[in-house]
Amino acid sequence: MNEILIGLAKAAILVALNQPENFDLQKALNEYPQLKENGASFVTLNKEPNEQLRGCIGSLQAYQPLYKDIISNAQSAALRDPRFQPLTLDELKKIKIEVSILTEPQLLSYTDVADLKSKIHSPEDGVILKLNGNQATYLPQVWEQLPHFDDFFTSLCQKAGLNSDCLSQHPEISIYHVKKYKEK
Repeated sequence: MNEILIGLAKAAILVALNQPENFDLQKALNEYPQLKENGASFVTLNKEPNEQLRGCIGSLQAYQPLYKDIISNAQSAALRDPRFQPLTLDELKKIKIEVSILTEPQLLSYTDVADLKSKIHSPEDGVILKLNGNQATYLPQVWEQLPHFDDFFTSLCQKAGLNSDCLSQHPEISIYHVKKYKEK
């Protein structure tokens, strides 16, 4: 499955860059019918040699067939991540692709920050934070860069455009897990 998902994402990026690709989508759909089922994915592009983030776009809810979600998110991560310029053909040679398939997010009930801290499991939990119409998420992989609860949530609050101490306002928190597929 790893080769199929990475191959699909890479082919989608090549198409977006007007380059030839030889991915056999029909064969992939026949061999892996679960690709036709609705699924939510994130596609992350990391630049070698130090795996520097170069783009990451995804869906939190499964609203379209998984293969279409991966195609859309791969192209968006390459060309439409607002944090980066569109990916160039030269850069593509230095990019490693990661595809994360998400479970359905589960709303987490908690009483205060200490209770939330006891219910969050790093590094398994991806987290969605919502407050006053603002929202942000971090994939479970972000725990690798921000392993401490306070640092993780300070950064997540800021990513959502909120004050770094937004947990004191009791935002809505949902968690999810991912199955990660990484280009070798």
